[in-house]
This record gives sequence, structure tokens and C-alpha cells, in this order.
Amino acid sequence: MDDPNDRGGGTTPSKENTSTPLSLIAEAFEELARTIKSKDFQDLRLGTFSEACSLVSVLFGCLGIAFKFAEMEYVAKVQDLVQASKTFGTLRNIIDYDVENDSVRKPGSSTRNLRRVRQGLDLIRALFEQFISSDECSLREAASSAYAEVCAPFHTWAIRTAVFAGMYALPSKQQLILKLNETDQSVEREMRRYIDASIPVIEYIDKLYISKNITLDW
Repeated sequence: MDDPNDRGGGTTPSKENTSTPLSLIAEAFEELARTIKSKDFQDLRLGTFSEACSLVSVLFGCLGIAFKFAEMEYVAKVQDLVQASKTFGTLRNIIDYDVENDSVRKPGSSTRNLRRVRQGLDLIRALFEQFISSDECSLREAASSAYAEVCAPFHTWAIRTAVFAGMYALPSKQQLILKLNETDQSVEREMRRYIDASIPVIEYIDKLYISKNITLDW
């Protein structure tokens, strides 16, 4: 009798297709977006938001040394927000607290950490947009463009130089697709899901800062 586990699949592929890193990320951010768009929405729960952001960490790890700076900062800041969620209920709560204590831009403040996490989410959004924009666009080109758009304006010359130099060590598009356990077709679908879901989340975070007269140029 044939062992279904020896067929290179059986029912496993369909299970994997519903639990890839990208699909889990897309699902989490779609839930955040639905919450924001709901009629009785008031604010995002910090714990729920932090959990969704934690899932994104794997993407930075797949990009290698060029995005090591982003991975280290992003992961640390998300963990700080996870800890903050034990004290503060919502995103607005942490900003209100730091505004009252004049600690909005203070290193280690939750408002500053949120700003950096938001930047990480936007970096992935821009990378995905570039990634699926053209079959001719390499991952290095997509990543370079995304970094230039989202992060470079806030980084020193030394950091920018190091990041762009590291872009040459990025995997190929196909290697990244394999790392993410996707196919050419599924990767575009899941990336589009994240792009569409992350935009309202990013815009909401920006609106919170603006509502407190906090500029976005940092």
C-alpha cells in the first residue's frame, strides 16, 4: 500500500498554502484593517497590533544582511510594544502618555518605538509594491527603491551607504519566494493582500500622531 506521506504532498500542500508566513501576515493585517473600518471603531488594541507586527519579523530575516539593521531595530521595537501592551490598552494610550510626560521622541519611549515599527511596516509595503510591479524588477532593485522611499530620508550617510552596499547580498526573487514557501502566483496574491491591508493601518497611525500635533518627519 502506498504511504500518502511518500507522494511529496498528499493533503499537505493545501495545508501549507493556508499557513505560509505571508498568508498569516496578510490575515492579521486584514483583521486590523477591518477593525479600523468598522462603524464603532475607536482605537486599535496595542496587544493585537503588536501580535500582528511580530509576524512581520520573519520577512526581514529572509532578506539577509542588507536589512539586518531593519530586522534588529524592528524586532526590538515590536518587543517593547508587546511589553507596553501589558500596561497600555491602545495605541492612543501610549501616545497620550508620552505627550503628557514630554517623552514622545525620547529613546525607548513607546511613541518612538511605534514610529519605528510603523516605518518597518511601510518598508515592507513599499518592497512588496516594487516586487510585484514588474517581472523584470530584481529583488535588489525592489529593495533599493523601497529603502530609498521609506527609510533613507531618516538615515545618516554612513547607514545609507552600508545598506545600499548590502543590497548586493540579497537573494534572488525566486530564492525569496522559496524561503517564504510560496509560488510565483501565490506570492503576488499574498503580497497584494498585505499591501491593501497595511495601508489603512499605517495611515491610522499617522493620523494619531498628527492629531497630537506630532510631525511625521522623524
